[in-house]
Amino acid sequence: MPTPHFRSQLAAAVLGLLGTAFLVNSLSVHPQDKDDKASATQSKESSSGSSSGASTTQGGAAGAGKLSQTDERMIKQIAEANLGEISAGKLAQDKAQSDEVKSFAKKMVDDHTKALDELKQLAQSKGVTLPTEPDKQHMAMEKKLQAQSGDKFDKQYMQQAGDRAHKETHRLLQRASSRAEDSDLKNYASKVLATVESHEQMAKDTTRNLKSSAEGKSGQGKSKSGKEGTAGSSTGGETSSGASPSGTGAGGASSEPPSSPGSSDTPGASGMSK
Repeated sequence: MPTPHFRSQLAAAVLGLLGTAFLVNSLSVHPQDKDDKASATQSKESSSGSSSGASTTQGGAAGAGKLSQTDERMIKQIAEANLGEISAGKLAQDKAQSDEVKSFAKKMVDDHTKALDELKQLAQSKGVTLPTEPDKQHMAMEKKLQAQSGDKFDKQYMQQAGDRAHKETHRLLQRASSRAEDSDLKNYASKVLATVESHEQMAKDTTRNLKSSAEGKSGQGKSKSGKEGTAGSSTGGETSSGASPSGTGAGGASSEPPSSPGSSDTPGASGMSK
């Protein structure tokens, strides 16, 4: 029979073999777990990186949508110009004497209202709040117009709103179409610029027609006055001429009266007397 000492050695050997087998098993399993964990970590980091990249892209897109300070100032100035033309046009529709001026004013209200609506949509997409009333220069112009009436109002409206204000609006749009950093603002300015140029030509035509009409009225007044003067002079001449023959006839009658039948100078009368 094996001795107790041998049994203890055998048990120790068996335990050693079991421990070695367990260690080998652990080593064969844990690297896979580590690989799985590493893979999961890498996937998470990749996902986080993608999310961060998407967020950065969205932020960049949002940043690209915002206007620079220069562009924002230009879009606000264009809005004020549109508001000024609309306000002055409405006033002219009420106070203008000429139908042609009223027609011009209506065109200004319609076109600039449309341009302002498009500008509002553009500003909203860029996160810009537009002004709701004209600038001080346009308001001062309208105040002067309100003090006028009749032909004076028509003339001043065409000079200020038709000519000067459109030249200023043309300058703003031309600068925006060539210098704006935002492509949407540039496109808008180029589109409306063509409309404003047509307004400038319309203003010139209307002003020229007003001037011709005023000159025509003035010429008619002079012609009528001249005709009345000529008629008066002619009537006076006829009166003088008529009086003169009448006077001459009377003088002739008194200085050389016709001979009477009973005159002594007549030979027949002398013979009969004898």
